[in-house]
Amino acid sequence: MAIQELDLPLERDLFFRQIIRALAGSLEETVGLDEASGYVALVGAEIGRWIEQCYVEAAGKTRFEPAELAEILVDLKRRIGGDFYVEEVAHDRIVLGNRRCPFGELVKGRPSLCQMTNNVFGRIAGDQVGYAKVDILKAIALGDDCCRVVIHLRPDPDAAVAGSEFFRVDG
Repeated sequence: MAIQELDLPLERDLFFRQIIRALAGSLEETVGLDEASGYVALVGAEIGRWIEQCYVEAAGKTRFEPAELAEILVDLKRRIGGDFYVEEVAHDRIVLGNRRCPFGELVKGRPSLCQMTNNVFGRIAGDQVGYAKVDILKAIALGDDCCRVVIHLRPDPDAAVAGSEFFRVDG
């Protein structure tokens, strides 16, 4: 039997997802869920800026309407292995559902990884419309059978909406 002929689940995508899961787990166990989420949020914000720039350059435009923004968010998740879909688009919010996390089954038990979605969506939406508040209502990482994400596009001081706020950063 040749070692290189063994049937192993080793390939680049799974390898990197395992690394990210292990890093998130180590952070969650070492510094706690809130701090681990904060670290992942920093990475998510940086990745969000990069992804937004990719769409801006490819589309040849700098601003997108909420319906286009929803399409971008769904498309970017599709490209990395997620199964997001649009539930609703309005002038003040975008609601997305998801049947499959880009991290696959490896996301289960690692809720800090939801900060990637939170911050990528928030950074892109905030930069595009000036304001965004992302509220993850359901998450596969927490044991739900799907994800449900609401991206609020306008602040509402009267509403007690949970989530992280993002503002356009010019410059």
